Amino acid sequence: MQEPFDIEIGPTNYSVFPEGNDSYTIFKDGREYIQIQKDTSSIWLKMDYKTELPIFEEDEEVSAIGQAIEKYVPEEEDEEEEL
Repeated sequence: MQEPFDIEIGPTNYSVFPEGNDSYTIFKDGREYIQIQKDTSSIWLKMDYKTELPIFEEDEEVSAIGQAIEKYVPEEEDEEEEL
């Protein structure tokens, strides 16, 4: 499973925690903010906390976060061994 990572959208920093199955928990300002899930190749949905079902309404912030997640490339870890 993918490791958590940070993304930046404008002046806002988000921490992204992959949950599997194209689902992510997003933290903003150090607090759990939203859960999102990829629906189609370009549609991202906000999840309802109580029912854990997707909310089918357009949300620009959710879309921007989803696009940033898709563009994220993990940094390569140094595989140098200490002797």
